[in-house]
Amino acid sequence: MDSATTHSPETTTDADLLQAGYRYALALTRNPTDAEDLVQEGWLNLCRRYGSVQSRAVLFTTVRNLFIDQCRRRKIVEFESLDQEEAPVLPSVSPEEPGVKGDLEALLAVLRPQEREILFLHYYQGHTAEEIGQMSGHPRGTVLSLMRRAIGKLREAAAKTPEASACNQWLLFFVFFV
Repeated sequence: MDSATTHSPETTTDADLLQAGYRYALALTRNPTDAEDLVQEGWLNLCRRYGSVQSRAVLFTTVRNLFIDQCRRRKIVEFESLDQEEAPVLPSVSPEEPGVKGDLEALLAVLRPQEREILFLHYYQGHTAEEIGQMSGHPRGTVLSLMRRAIGKLREAAAKTPEASACNQWLLFFVFFV
């Protein structure tokens, strides 16, 4: 067996890259259909330009840039005061999504896309604040600040929901510490 045919454990297949890209896009959009579209468009753009997708970082950067372009096209501008004292407004959960999935969707809806992205990269992908800063173009301190604010928002939102407060607290524990 020659060295060209052996695969290191770090080698990822196209299917693995697609799944990672989809999870990342889903963290950005919170919509499975939009996430699929972002990954497909990003994948096609990279294949047209380079012939293949070289790495996860390249795919994530492409998906992120496409997401930003879509937001700009839709002229979605979210202004949020950093000194906001009022409780976040939780969206209603549809009856088709009972339990943990619906609770998690309601909690994550409190976060801005940038906050969801940073939490995804840190807690699910395992990147450090320094790495996230390099990927997103933000200083390390900004990344840490965004993570802290996002977790604070999630805790506050979980505590403000009276009918599922205990469930939401356990859900947050599971999501961020397991």
